[in-house]
Amino acid sequence: MTDFEKNCYGMPAADIREQYMNSVTARLSGQEMVVMSILSDCQELLNGLSVVDARDARGKEMIRKQLNVAKFILCEMQDAKESV
Repeated sequence: MTDFEKNCYGMPAADIREQYMNSVTARLSGQEMVVMSILSDCQELLNGLSVVDARDARGKEMIRKQLNVAKFILCEMQDAKESV
């Protein structure tokens, strides 16, 4: 895993492809549904954060990385469309 991948996604791009883009959900419902699921998870995480909670920094970092994963998937989907 590169430093960029670690800081941006918290995992290697290859794992994003395997765990998200090649998941059962992606195969059955499409990668769009995977992105929607990630965004829903981020909403739930946001709802759980409080202003005085010491876990806020970790929660915000997790949300930031999950949003980057969603953007990565969208970029990969766009690249796939452009190459057709």
